[in-house]
Amino acid sequence: MYPTHFIFLLFSLLIYAFPPPSTADYLIGVGSYDSTGPAAGVNMMGYANLQQNTAGIHFRLRARAFIVAESSGGPRIAFVNLDAGMASQLVTIKVLERLSKRFGKLYNEDNVAISGTHTHAGPGGYMQYVVYSVTSLGFIPQSFDAIVTAIEMSIVQAHQNLKPGSIAINTGDLDNAGVNRSPSAYLFNPPDERARYPRNVDTLMTLLKFVDGTSQRSIGAFTWFATHGTSMSKDNTLISGDNKGAAARFFEDWFTSTVTNSTIDSDLIEIETDEINVFINRATAIKATGGQPCGKTTSQAFKVRKRKSGFVGAFCQSNVGDVSPNVLGAFCSDSGLPCDFNHSSCHGDEQLCVGRGPGYPDEIKSTKIIAERQFLKAVELFTSAKEQLTGKIDYRHVYLNFTDIKVSLAGGKTASTCPAALGPGFAAGTTDGPGAFGFQQGDQKINEFWKLVRDSIKKPSDYQIDCQKPKSVLLSTGEMFIPYAWAPAIVPIQILRIGKLVILSVPGEFTTMSGRRLRESVKQTLISNSNGEFDNDTHIVIAGLTNTYSQYIATPEEYEQQRYEAASTLYGPHTLSAYIQEFNKLAESIVRGRKIITKGPPPPDLSSVQIKLLLDPSGESPPPGINFGDMKRDVSIPKSGSFSKGDKPIAVFWSPNPRYDLLSEGTYALVEMLQEKRWVASYDDDDFSLIFKWNVDNGSSNGFASLEWEVPDTASNGVYRFRHFGSFKRTIVSTIEYFTGASSAFTVS
Repeated sequence: MYPTHFIFLLFSLLIYAFPPPSTADYLIGVGSYDSTGPAAGVNMMGYANLQQNTAGIHFRLRARAFIVAESSGGPRIAFVNLDAGMASQLVTIKVLERLSKRFGKLYNEDNVAISGTHTHAGPGGYMQYVVYSVTSLGFIPQSFDAIVTAIEMSIVQAHQNLKPGSIAINTGDLDNAGVNRSPSAYLFNPPDERARYPRNVDTLMTLLKFVDGTSQRSIGAFTWFATHGTSMSKDNTLISGDNKGAAARFFEDWFTSTVTNSTIDSDLIEIETDEINVFINRATAIKATGGQPCGKTTSQAFKVRKRKSGFVGAFCQSNVGDVSPNVLGAFCSDSGLPCDFNHSSCHGDEQLCVGRGPGYPDEIKSTKIIAERQFLKAVELFTSAKEQLTGKIDYRHVYLNFTDIKVSLAGGKTASTCPAALGPGFAAGTTDGPGAFGFQQGDQKINEFWKLVRDSIKKPSDYQIDCQKPKSVLLSTGEMFIPYAWAPAIVPIQILRIGKLVILSVPGEFTTMSGRRLRESVKQTLISNSNGEFDNDTHIVIAGLTNTYSQYIATPEEYEQQRYEAASTLYGPHTLSAYIQEFNKLAESIVRGRKIITKGPPPPDLSSVQIKLLLDPSGESPPPGINFGDMKRDVSIPKSGSFSKGDKPIAVFWSPNPRYDLLSEGTYALVEMLQEKRWVASYDDDDFSLIFKWNVDNGSSNGFASLEWEVPDTASNGVYRFRHFGSFKRTIVSTIEYFTGASSAFTVS
């Protein structure tokens, strides 16, 4: 144990034992709900890989919300951080409809923000535009409903938990959790602008700490930091919150263990980066909630996971467009050499150029390391947060038809945005997930074969071709409406204000420099139009992928090279300029206290025309003489007679498709420990060390659940067993039946 470790922990504990005085300036509330979705056979949202279908759970997904209201009963805002690829316009529409039925006009499109973490390991099928649902075989109601319900319930919880409290804000730099995956495009930005920044990615993390005004105990913390949710690769099939979801799990478990253990624990002290595995595993180990007895036959039997502290820790996304968590860089998989700098390819082959995370070649290890780095920085900011937010709660929201916004440029020039379109660099993918069609990043020519393919779908108009230059139009998604719209035309922008914190809700992925320009321009607008109400100490945060999704926003200079981010900048070279112009209008209206007169055209609700090609499971039964939950392969005991820390006991159960009941707020898998003749739950499928896998046996229609537990370093010595939970229908019209199964006992020593 190092002295610095002891001092760090002691400081943390003293904060909870003797918290500094805090004024209750606001009403605050937090909430959290399971959004995991279908864990089998559903294409994942993010990589657009047709073969990447869910086949189990790494750890569960959640919607985490905070609400802040003026204590006088004045304005309020609700912000939701969603473990998903991105926000969805249709999800937002349906969430607001549900909130309206519950609360009337209290929560609405103006003051509610739903922001995706950008994990690429969550089920798809919840978007309403064709280009985002092709690989998921259209719309998937089960995936959609899980997300909508989770967002709704997280806001309901936050509302029910509202109480007087205060908000502290803190910022700091995190240098080793992201690299620029398009560095050649970044160099197209002006040298004098680049010289103002030490890195080609943003390193700033902003944290909000919510403190109960009565108990003076923190109830939650939300951070914003830019790094992609691509630590898990395009070949992964386990549902996972990726590095941001994992950081949230670590933060919430750390807080729970800190506030529920009054004595200094040598395991808990190990909190520096090189020691943190010990701490994280201990934090999850203390979550014992009491196992359910075998033989329960209702879904309530599986609702075994409860977070006792009620603390909500969220890691939100920011201007993530060109930021990768694969911090070792991109290398050619055939030679091990660095990829081509300008095109991120190897001998002209983009599929050979792949980014490497810090745990390479183990993607779960990489996920854990990037999560730990964000978690550690958040703990540092959390325990040292002193600046209190005070002042008005306010918000502005408009809808914009981004296909034709008139933009005022420098020198009195004007320009216009364009209907949505994708360039060939989009098909090349990125170093996080290379494409599969022979394109390269930076391509500005389309060969005759692909032109024929494109034109057979929809030939771009002459106006579109000219408007998008220098992008070559591979898919003119803004001009494609069969069977329904391929891309959004109407997108929302939104500003949320808490005193001197201003959150910019953007419906896409701003690159590093795009985000900097937007933040600086809005800040200057706020300062120059106020009488000291805003100053240089004002905090501007970009909340990426919020309320809907419209892909990327590159700078006009980055647009010239047409790497992936620029080729995916839908509305042409002046997209960023349009965003800056329109956000400045909202910022000025906030400063001057003016209401928005024209809200803009509302986006369409395309729920009635969605195509649904993925079938629900239609019923199944186990083979004769077998019951679901029976062992297919029991735990194989090592020759030593017991497992050691770091070993991986595995049990395989006969198991039906897990889509009959998602077991939201429950679990498919448990590791139980024998304590005084009673089995007590120690780990579930929301823990990093326990993985639930489901697959169909080759050559048959029978399914199997594999439970794999990597024994943590701090697991107590003792007797353990696996428990598996599930449900099934015998026919498509049958009622759901529930089952449990248990492995033989095994020891850890």
